[in-house]
Amino acid sequence: MSQKAELKNIPIELIERNPENPRLFFRQEELEKLLVSVKKIGLQVPISVYKDGEKYIIIDGERRWRTFLKLNFSSIPAIIQEKPSELENLLLMFNIHGLREQWDIYTIANKIERVIKLITRKKGSEPTEDEISAETGMTRGVIRRCKLIIALPQRFKDLIKLELEKPKREQIFSEDFFLEMEQSIRAVERNYPTLIRNIDTVRDVLIKKYVDKTINNVTDFRKLTKIATANKNLNFSISKTENAIRTIFSDNKIGIIEMYKDTVENLYEDKFISNNANNFLSKLEVLTNENELDEDLKRTLLKIRDHINKLLN
Repeated sequence: MSQKAELKNIPIELIERNPENPRLFFRQEELEKLLVSVKKIGLQVPISVYKDGEKYIIIDGERRWRTFLKLNFSSIPAIIQEKPSELENLLLMFNIHGLREQWDIYTIANKIERVIKLITRKKGSEPTEDEISAETGMTRGVIRRCKLIIALPQRFKDLIKLELEKPKREQIFSEDFFLEMEQSIRAVERNYPTLIRNIDTVRDVLIKKYVDKTINNVTDFRKLTKIATANKNLNFSISKTENAIRTIFSDNKIGIIEMYKDTVENLYEDKFISNNANNFLSKLEVLTNENELDEDLKRTLLKIRDHINKLLN
């Protein structure tokens, strides 16, 4: 794109939002804060637009434009830039807005699928995560989370959209819920594919358990991942793991935390203590003389010695 641009006042009615802006939700408190600022000190930064026929499409500044609409201003200062291509327009939205503020993952996923298709068409092959990251400014972690949302059935995407329109405190099924649930289901699928014959049935059971508080927190799903990988990480019994997962995936009142405690919790704690004890031992080996120890460290080591002796006896 050319860097040629001009600044002028544009009638509000000639301006339209950019259909490629992934951001769908403008929370009321954000708009009200900007409205107070504009009333008090005016607009400090012009919006950016490009001309499309008789209309001007916003590149940067939709919240400022919405504020001017609400205040019934007739025009707004705008920098007019050259019209971008379809891909350039999408990438502008990501690079201008995505780096400035924390977007909801749903809003990014809603557009990133098209970005991938357009880059594929341009270069002749599907872009890697590194290439998508370089083009959009999004991290690889965010891109992976987007792919989880993209893979959800439409009914769950619609539910996320409805939830995101509510204030945060009123949301039940957040993006984090679906992301945590999907990551744990993928972990089961990788290690025990026969346990997920119908993924939608599994999802429905887990959602029901979350609604009735059998699953109390979205982070409970991380314990399901730990159960699913216990054979690999702890050499835990495959049959016991399968029974635990089947129980979690069944329509009952048994949650993830209960099964985790009944099966692998102690093993993970033992591994954690063992790993840290080895690190601690390597640090101690550096200390070769008792004179190098201060009194606080000596007292702590004596307590550790006494407790270890009790455990070993």
